[in-house]
Amino acid sequence: MSGSSEPAFRHGSAARTAIVLCNLGTPDEPTPAAVRRYLAEFLSDRRVVEIPRLAWWPILHGIVLRVRPKRSAAKYRTIWTPEGSPLKVWTEKQATLLGGYLGERGHPVTVRPAMRYGSPSIPRVLDELKALGATRILVLPLYPQYSGTTTASVVDAVAAWTRDVRALPELRFVNRYHDDAGYIGALAARVAEHWRSAGRGEKLVLSFHGVPRRTLLRGDPYHCECHKTARLLGERLELGADELVVTFQSRFGRAEWLQPYTEPTLVELARRGVRRVDVMCPGFTSDCLETLEEINQEVRAAFLGAGGSEFHYIDCLNDRHPWIAALADVAIAHLGGWPTAVPAAAELARSRERALALGAAD
Repeated sequence: MSGSSEPAFRHGSAARTAIVLCNLGTPDEPTPAAVRRYLAEFLSDRRVVEIPRLAWWPILHGIVLRVRPKRSAAKYRTIWTPEGSPLKVWTEKQATLLGGYLGERGHPVTVRPAMRYGSPSIPRVLDELKALGATRILVLPLYPQYSGTTTASVVDAVAAWTRDVRALPELRFVNRYHDDAGYIGALAARVAEHWRSAGRGEKLVLSFHGVPRRTLLRGDPYHCECHKTARLLGERLELGADELVVTFQSRFGRAEWLQPYTEPTLVELARRGVRRVDVMCPGFTSDCLETLEEINQEVRAAFLGAGGSEFHYIDCLNDRHPWIAALADVAIAHLGGWPTAVPAAAELARSRERALALGAAD
């Protein structure tokens, strides 16, 4: 719908405010073909893989996209639900709930979910919002910690969309909320809820998604923001330094990534005699392949296989009230100054009449 096919400008239309709630993405189906399409888009992003194209393209198309889709599809099948991919299901629920929470607080804005990779794509959602008359759009990534590999990539996708749009809406972006009091409170409430129902382990392990170590050396704040989230959560839960462990998961390729790595750390804890661990993934706001399969299946098996007795995975924030309330607070803070209520039809008609009368008087 972008470019020449975008809706014609209509004088007198009510200004509308909308929010695009962005997550990373997911294959449409747990099949090798669908996973291949998803990985081809994801791993072609220069923000995600910073290797020069001349070196990376033969690896991606000659090896990765030939080998990895079948393995990944098998993993996706172990966590797929009747409604579809967990990440997509939770993101859609979060968008619906966020719209409801904002409406109850006097901000009846339109909220739509979008995926950086896969469907519904960011350009498609922006097209749909523009067709609905949105003139102000807040882009809210579901990444609490900023990284060039995630948050900046969302900005890239929006910027690419703008190149083909004549009448651009006003755009705002949320970069981070890793230290937001509501977000930290939601994490603490989730841990406390788990401890009340299942007891408390010897260690609380916070596993964040990893990125190559060179991103830290080049100035990416992600590593620092993960550690600040962990510190604030530990303080909220009144944990001692020896009770909290920060790790990084999902390493890909041979390069050094942020350390310590999650699975080797859990194996070492088990070998040192730690019998029970509670594991949470604060950087993931929706349960997905990396939490449900990688952590709750692969890492669990590694910990138990190394001598651990109890492995407790703590679900992501998903659709819990404290999280959606915190997300609403973040959205409202970034909507500041933007009108969020659509004028009633009668008031809009009166405005048009006044404008026509002024025109006649001139």
